[in-house]
This record gives sequence, C-alpha cells and structure tokens, in this order.
Amino acid sequence: MDIRDATFALIDVGRFLFARGWVPATSGNLSARLDDGTVLVTVSGVHKGELTPEGLMRIDADGVPLMPGRRPSAETPLHLMIYRRFAEAGVVLHTHSPRATVLSMGGYDLTFEGFEMLKAMSTIESHERRLRLPVFPNDQNTARLADRVAVHAGVTHGFMIAGHGLYTWGTTMADARRHLEAIEFLLECEQLRRSTGPSS
Repeated sequence: MDIRDATFALIDVGRFLFARGWVPATSGNLSARLDDGTVLVTVSGVHKGELTPEGLMRIDADGVPLMPGRRPSAETPLHLMIYRRFAEAGVVLHTHSPRATVLSMGGYDLTFEGFEMLKAMSTIESHERRLRLPVFPNDQNTARLADRVAVHAGVTHGFMIAGHGLYTWGTTMADARRHLEAIEFLLECEQLRRSTGPSS
C-alpha cells in the first residue's frame, strides 16, 4: 500500500475493532507495510477508535522513526518481527479482546480443529486442518519477546501473549481483518465450550 491508502485503512480498521470491543481504551496496535518497505504504525498511547493521521507514523524496517516528534507503539518490535519472518505479511493487527486476554492466561497453547471457520485462514483449505495459537509469557522487554516468538516453529497465522491479547496478520487489510474475525470466533467457541462443560 501507499501511505495514503494505508492511513485510511488503519483508521477504518481501528474504528471497527473498537466498535467490537477488541481494542478498549488505548490498547492494541496496528501497522501496515508500505510499498517502499517502511512501516506505518500507530503512535504510542493513541485511542484506536478515534484514530487520525496524526496517530500514525512511519518507521524504517529496523524501527527507526522517520517522523520526528512521534513515538511508535512500545510493541513495534513484534510487528517488525512478523514482517521479517513472513514476507507476505502486509498488515499486522494486535488486539486486546476480553476473551483473547482471558484465554491466553491458561498457561498453554490453543488448538482448533474441525471448525468450518478454519477455512477463513489464507492457507487452510479444510475443516480437517488444525490451527495452533501459541501463547507466550508476557515480557515488558518487547524486543526480547519478539525474539522468543520469532524462533517458535508453531507460529503460522497468529499468536497470543498471556494476559495481553492476540496478534495476527495478512497480505492485505482484508486478509488480516478476516483472520482476526475468524480467530475471535474460534476463541468465542472455546470460551463457550469451557463454560458449558463436557457433553453428557
């Protein structure tokens, strides 16, 4: 995307995510990789439901700010790690939905199988495939956390940070948003499964 299209796309998705309750207060962060290889990312502390062009800034592939006077999200290292590891990634979305936050605190990875919704993920063609969402312990040192995620072989479509929320991405904004909606659906199913208990 060019910077104009990316700006409008990030503002639009920020409002959508806030309306769904997935980025309350100033939580979450959003980014898009631009045509020149730089990244447009949300500024630290901005409200995603009230995002404006001033709430976004360009950084280079190493995280160096290209717009003086603005500070990128503290979790920018995780976005840059995703862009480095997944060459097809063009957009990264990080959310703090209540269900993702709570389910990530279970102390183990989440696995989904048998759901038709799995086919919403770009590389999954059958409900018989399995989607694994690794869960990593939180770490205020986000560069160290990014390194930990980068070497984990199970990261393919998304991951969660314990007590913190979900990261997912896509080639385009449409892909990333579809992946996020599908994973949130699967998390809601998991929450319902746990609340109803085993079938008799």
